Amino acid sequence: MLTYTVLADANEAQFQNPQELVSIRGGVREDIERLGAELRESHALVGGYDFLLTFEVEDEEAALQVAIAIEGHGLDTETMRAIPIERMGELVEDL
Repeated sequence: MLTYTVLADANEAQFQNPQELVSIRGGVREDIERLGAELRESHALVGGYDFLLTFEVEDEEAALQVAIAIEGHGLDTETMRAIPIERMGELVEDL
């Protein structure tokens, strides 16, 4: 499984109040699971982004589908591949 992290920002034109942001959480989770991914973590953020989501998928194409589905809920996203720090240690061992 591949791990991806999404930084998401609420599109201010679409949401009138904070309660609306909370209400989309279930729909986002459902879309992620429907696409065969597993939501590992979700956090509300204080700063430049509103949410941080971490999910696992089988391949890059599935990650793209999940990112597009999340944007369909009125969130602007930046999606990145995440590699466990332990794995990074293995990758740089021979450098």
